[in-house]
Amino acid sequence: MAIDTVLWSRLVTGLTLGFHVIFATIGVGIPLMIAIAEFIGIRKKDPHYTLMAKRWSRGFVISVAVGVVTGTAISLQLALVWPNFMKLAGNVIALPLFMEVFAFFFEAIFLGIYLYTWDRFKNPIIHWLLTIPIVAGAGMSAVFITTVNGFMNQPGGFVMEAGQFTAIDPVQAMLNTATFSKVFHVLSSAYLTGAALLAGIAAFAMLRKGVSAYHKKSLNLMMAVVLLFGLLNTLAGDVSAKFLAEHQPEKLAAAEWHFETGSGVDLVLMGWLNAEHEVLGALHLPKLLSFLAFGNFNAEVTGLEEFPKDEWPPLLVHYLFDLMVGIGFALLGIAVLYFLFVFWKKRNALNKWMLSIIALIAPLAFLAVELGWFYAEVGRQPWIIRGYMRVEEAATSSPNVRIIFFALLLLYIVLGSMCVIVLRRLFNNNPAEVEMEKWMKNHPNQSTEKGGTE
Repeated sequence: MAIDTVLWSRLVTGLTLGFHVIFATIGVGIPLMIAIAEFIGIRKKDPHYTLMAKRWSRGFVISVAVGVVTGTAISLQLALVWPNFMKLAGNVIALPLFMEVFAFFFEAIFLGIYLYTWDRFKNPIIHWLLTIPIVAGAGMSAVFITTVNGFMNQPGGFVMEAGQFTAIDPVQAMLNTATFSKVFHVLSSAYLTGAALLAGIAAFAMLRKGVSAYHKKSLNLMMAVVLLFGLLNTLAGDVSAKFLAEHQPEKLAAAEWHFETGSGVDLVLMGWLNAEHEVLGALHLPKLLSFLAFGNFNAEVTGLEEFPKDEWPPLLVHYLFDLMVGIGFALLGIAVLYFLFVFWKKRNALNKWMLSIIALIAPLAFLAVELGWFYAEVGRQPWIIRGYMRVEEAATSSPNVRIIFFALLLLYIVLGSMCVIVLRRLFNNNPAEVEMEKWMKNHPNQSTEKGGTE
């Protein structure tokens, strides 16, 4: 029985991307949180913040190790599962792929130095300076790999001759029209998710063990970062929507179930479609799609009717888009509510239900990242290189693609299980409060105000 190699190729890519994006997001987002915590610890002479940086960096190293394996798997599946894509576009995307690897090694070198030089410098700010290349390397790694995705959506930097890309300018290909909006969205969401993860961990710890000075400061700091990057991520989403309206109108139309070109178009939330593509049971926000797309409530928005039906993205992307945006606004709203409680002295910001909500923002943030990437990839269908190569043309014809899928699935089950086991043993056997007490015994002259309990 012949197998559908295109379907299995999609499954392999969905599996590798879905698993890797978790560790890639941590790899980009957490270094900035470490840098912020250590800097505040130095400025305030508060060992709680320094301890945050130390503990977060230990966990970060574990995620980096897993991320290396999952990133390698993605590179491997590109060559094995999408050979025709690599044959056509390999020379175009080779530069950003190389630069992404270079950025990772740049980050890894300084990460090693950073981990092994705690308390080695008389002036602690010198140690903190090591976080700058780590943050920069992690960010640039995301930038370079995102330019590849941007190229797949807005291909350029070449001339098409006899079915081949010639006269290739890899820099122009990297700086495609999709690059700015995609990089802005990827970085802001990674920093937002990194902060949400650490805030969620602090809230969960307080639910289990009660409020401590360490976790309270950690929660306050990370919720402030969630608020900041929640606002920036909202702006990034607006920039992305306006980019889609101008350059990929079919992708935006599919996300909003907008079939007929018109002016003053409503924003459609949830609902379902009948056989005639009529939207049922949805919430309509009057003229908001026109405003979202062009900053004008009466602007004309292109509908899916303008495109051949075989070039429509799968209409299920509507749900991916709605859930991603909904979670993004929820994270921002939770951060605003938290600080309203902090400044409104009559309310306890650390009450049980508020901590329970904050503990949920970590998995919600990662879910939003997953939904966003799947919307980006599925919403480009049926193209793997928009306008030049369709997915079925790029996929392997080898039936062994099934073996690749199950081999990678087994690998990810093992990696995921080991990662959880190691992190639990790393932190459960060495609680922050115990580590803080050890530090205070070794530094008896540290003031109670700065380093003690509250």
